[in-house]
Amino acid sequence: MLLFLLFLLAAGEAAAAAAATTLTATPAKLTQSDREITIRWSGLPDPDGLDYVGIYSPPTSSDRDFLGYLFLNGSATWRTGTGELTLPRLPNLRAPYQFRLFRWPAREYSYHHIDHDGNPLPHGRHRVAASGEVAFDSPSRPDQVHLSFADGVDEMRVMFVCGDGGRRVVRYGPAKEEGEGWKEVAAEVRTYEQKHMCDSPANSSVGWRDPGFVFDGLMKGLEPGRRYFYKVGSNSSGWSDTYSFISRDNEANETIAFLFGDMGTYIPYNTYVRTQDESLSTVKWILRDIQALGDKPAFISHIGDISYARGYAWVWDHFFNQIEPIAANTPYHVCIGNHEYDWPLQPWKPWWATGIYGTDGGGECGIPYSVKFRMPGNSFVPTGNGAPDTRNLYYSFDSGVVHFVYMSTETNFVQGSDQYNFIKADLEKVNRSRTPFIVFQGHRPMYTSSNEARDFAHRQQMLQNLEPLLVTYKVTLALWGHVHRYERFCPMKNFQCVNMSSSFVYPGAPVHLVIGMGGQDYQPFWQPRKDHPDVPVYPQPERSMYRGGEFGYTKLVATKEKLTLTYIGNHDGQVHDMVEIFSGQVSNNNGVPEVIDDTKLSTGVSTKLKIPLFSLEIVGSVMFALVLGFSLGFLIRRKKEAAQWTPVKNEET
Repeated sequence: MLLFLLFLLAAGEAAAAAAATTLTATPAKLTQSDREITIRWSGLPDPDGLDYVGIYSPPTSSDRDFLGYLFLNGSATWRTGTGELTLPRLPNLRAPYQFRLFRWPAREYSYHHIDHDGNPLPHGRHRVAASGEVAFDSPSRPDQVHLSFADGVDEMRVMFVCGDGGRRVVRYGPAKEEGEGWKEVAAEVRTYEQKHMCDSPANSSVGWRDPGFVFDGLMKGLEPGRRYFYKVGSNSSGWSDTYSFISRDNEANETIAFLFGDMGTYIPYNTYVRTQDESLSTVKWILRDIQALGDKPAFISHIGDISYARGYAWVWDHFFNQIEPIAANTPYHVCIGNHEYDWPLQPWKPWWATGIYGTDGGGECGIPYSVKFRMPGNSFVPTGNGAPDTRNLYYSFDSGVVHFVYMSTETNFVQGSDQYNFIKADLEKVNRSRTPFIVFQGHRPMYTSSNEARDFAHRQQMLQNLEPLLVTYKVTLALWGHVHRYERFCPMKNFQCVNMSSSFVYPGAPVHLVIGMGGQDYQPFWQPRKDHPDVPVYPQPERSMYRGGEFGYTKLVATKEKLTLTYIGNHDGQVHDMVEIFSGQVSNNNGVPEVIDDTKLSTGVSTKLKIPLFSLEIVGSVMFALVLGFSLGFLIRRKKEAAQWTPVKNEET
């Protein structure tokens, strides 16, 4: 009886404490341009370092099913029982937010309920206070706008999300202000349901959130290389901002692209999975480079491991809001990675892949990826569970002077498969006079010096089945992600280099690059020397021309004569590595390419071009003056710039 009375007394004291504690979240209404929320609390007795605010949407979610949380000790005044925290730019989840304050006694800190990194997660007990709801003023207004190329060279696709499936349209035209010359096209709509998810957490109450309705509009009849303006929405439910893009021009003599893998998403609170703060810098620097292009067309290529949602649906909403500044104005292309797709019962899992294709997709089985993006072509595989097909697996397109090919490393690619047959047929029909360069892209790498032992069998299958195609059809570059670092190999076949420089005429084998440094930070070490098991040494193989751990992206610029790929680091926005590949073609006065044999570059091969002696003397004098001026300028500027330069360090140094 005494124990029962003590329990009632303690419960009464807790209730009194809860009644005295207040929690508010302002503003109560969010707009598209102002999404910052300030959370304030007061009257919390005996605050503890583990007390936290949980973030919820919709407000009907149970205490355990939070989106994320913030510790109160993030406020400078938390020890007084009063404080405030700020959440910048939360996405529109098409339902209101609510915030709840919890106590988390140290004795209940348990490793039985942990996040992706093994840290204990809050359990949603001991709620002290709850805020009012915070909602968007226009929950059905278009959001998450992004572009991509379509099958027609005179087309551009735009996709966006709304809170309902009512009619939406795309309006577009060559003038900045809507009016004469603008056209209107209706957008198709799709969505998916919780029952379509293949595994936990994607199909559980913790991970699932309503994805809204995904709209798909196709702008047609575009003149090549021209700037167009557009907006999406409806009069009844609201319109997006007005965006613009440069239409595709397959006759252009220059190609520009920004390429990377494994970028992920920044999220301003703690959640169940590791998120990628560095992804913000990647988007920032690419936006800088796109704006500097003016009216030159470009596109973006993100080769797998896209949002790292891993079954937590709202992470996709954060991701699309994050890329909208670049993707609403520049086509954004993707291929599938393990964190979009892999699940235990995926249809294709050969004996050698038993330990490779696991649960990395968090039960999504490629469905959010397949609905939220739509790439050219019509590649798909059934999920096998009645859900929508998995799409956007393999496709290709021309952009200026480059032919781009995308593959899926997560679905069947061996000889005889639909994907293998597509790749072979596609490479066979490339017009090398129009597109002298081919760039091949997929997620898991064919070559890497990272210590990725788990994928060894997968790499062997790619070498056996795909490398002969890359060599036979003279692929220029092979770009891969999955390894969260940058590494450039020599042009090679079967591990043998055919050239050891960074500037050369295409030598008969592709240059392989790993470009998975877009934002994700976890990565195994480089391959160690076998004779150093106790104190590992990480030698850089001769075939690895450059490797580093700096986050960043690559920029491709190509003309008919030369393709240049540069590696730009996020820490300073500067170039840290470069490779130049010459096609052996030059354009005559009529713009028709001619093949020049034995062009003398760093390959050391003799030239057959005949140049008059007088011209050589003039060129020699000019070159001497340029070298002298450059040398003097370099010496003068060297001390000035030395303090500004931050070198990228190789792992082994």
